Amino acid sequence: MRRFEFVDGSSSKFWMPEVQGATFIVTYGRIGTAGQRKEKVFPDEDSALREYTKKVAEKVREGYAEVGAGEA
Repeated sequence: MRRFEFVDGSSSKFWMPEVQGATFIVTYGRIGTAGQRKEKVFPDEDSALREYTKKVAEKVREGYAEVGAGEA
């Protein structure tokens, strides 16, 4: 699973996206916590992958940097 982090001033957040079949899953929160998990089901896997790609690009534009794989 890819892991992105944003650290700026008092902000210290992580964001981890993944796709399982037609489900787009994001785990996010403050670094050092377990975070929250959100799932969104799409009609097919291609739609979930499009959302994944869109959201990764959005987070990178917002200043998140990829730091590597996180724990599942």
